[in-house]
Amino acid sequence: MSLTNAFETSTLKYLLTTDSVTRPTAWYVGLFTSDPTDTGVAGTEVSGNAYARTVATFSVTGNTASNTSGVEFPAANGGDWGTVGWIGIMDAASGGNMIIHSSLVTAKIIADGDVFRIPTGDLDVTLD
Repeated sequence: MSLTNAFETSTLKYLLTTDSVTRPTAWYVGLFTSDPTDTGVAGTEVSGNAYARTVATFSVTGNTASNTSGVEFPAANGGDWGTVGWIGIMDAASGGNMIIHSSLVTAKIIADGDVFRIPTGDLDVTLD
């Protein structure tokens, strides 16, 4: 996973200056059919057919944050979502800013009626 450019800057400001940094208060997972890149705005987020970002909560152990409960998207309804190959962790249910993005180990075709799930503990963010 990679921090977006904006959140790399915020992290450095938080760690190495006395500048004020706005911290997210909620985290949402978004699904993408093309790479959002470090700009956080380049990818194509799934839309339509009952798609909605899904809230996620995390706990931290050492240098890794992991989701504390399963992340389950609503079923695709009324059409396909396409091939999901990337995810992003966002600071809002819609709009907002991308914090982190990553490609999936295996892209997944989401057809009408399919549900995309991330089991508890399977969404890991590691800083090294």
